[in-house]
Amino acid sequence: MQNTTQTPFGRSETYVLTPDQAAPTQSDFDKWDLLAALTKAAPDFDLSHRNLTVLKALMTFLPDRDITSEPGSAIVFPSNRTLSDRLNGMPESTLRRHLSQLVTLGIVSRHSSPNGKRFARRVGQGISLAFGFDLSPLARHAQQLFLVAHQADLQQQRLRVLRDHIAALRLALIEAGQGAASSLLEEARLSLRRKPDEATLIALHQQLQEAVTVQCSQQVAAVEETAFAKMSAADSHNERHIQDSIEYTFDSERDAHQIAKASDTEKPKQAKKAKTEADLAQVLNACPEFQSFYPEPVHQWQDLDRVTENLSPMIGIDLPVLQEARAAMGRRQAATVVLCILQRLGDIRSPGAYLRRLTQKARSGQFSVLPMLNALSAASNGLKLSADNPKTC
Repeated sequence: MQNTTQTPFGRSETYVLTPDQAAPTQSDFDKWDLLAALTKAAPDFDLSHRNLTVLKALMTFLPDRDITSEPGSAIVFPSNRTLSDRLNGMPESTLRRHLSQLVTLGIVSRHSSPNGKRFARRVGQGISLAFGFDLSPLARHAQQLFLVAHQADLQQQRLRVLRDHIAALRLALIEAGQGAASSLLEEARLSLRRKPDEATLIALHQQLQEAVTVQCSQQVAAVEETAFAKMSAADSHNERHIQDSIEYTFDSERDAHQIAKASDTEKPKQAKKAKTEADLAQVLNACPEFQSFYPEPVHQWQDLDRVTENLSPMIGIDLPVLQEARAAMGRRQAATVVLCILQRLGDIRSPGAYLRRLTQKARSGQFSVLPMLNALSAASNGLKLSADNPKTC
């Protein structure tokens, strides 16, 4: 008489299958593929690595590579001594504990003989009757096993991405000198050394993201205040120089009546336009740094627009941020701002956040690129105009 012990597959009720669910569309499965899937899904089935080691040893006693789903078709019958030898001398008490765990979880089923021994009776070349451990439950629940393994694999990928994000955010806070978040930094350090669950990592990631956002806003405001102070001073100096140069020109060419008359009508229009829109030549002169990346000559604004679109991701400005800037301040002014940021890249820690801040000002009508451009022109030319014109000294 044969005594069979079969328990529901998997420890948690989440993974207990009904007979209909357990019926696979495929009847044969590679035993090593099943073991690999079960290894990935081990935490979900409450399996330890020692349980898996014992299961692997059991599989080595099955001569066929494939396990079929028919009950009783994959019975192995090694004695505890033989199994212990294959496990490099594992104590039999430990071995019995792991075998019992595999049976309890439904990974294998026990086919016990009347005397409790494991053996097989052969008729000719085939096995007619066997008592031992049946591996067929693995094949019957293979579809579920592969699904859980796939979900576990996806979760591990998400955890790796979260850990990478947390490491990057922690480094950003350290580089920013965020002393107020020392406890948060320590928590992040410990989490990266351990293996917290996904919910814990998500909560930590949100806290770090909020801290970085606050720090970035403070930094952008400080950089903007310093930069615009310098730009405003340089712009004021340039306006005085331009005014003196115009007066000097009018004094020296007072006798040229036609030139003076043309100047009287055209200069106000040009001056009004100059206050609202930068000239392409002025932009190229003030921001030559981009030519290190794109040495081809730029003849029109469309060329410059394409250059800045390709250049933005290279300096930390995402294309959606650039598109917002274009919508708020126009394509020409947005391209000019990107080149100005590149020119002062060493002074701006977060170019994307800086451009986003300027975009907000542009939406409210409080931003003009000319102070930035004039300051860069003065810096790149070394105030050459002032040196050439003695009246500005």
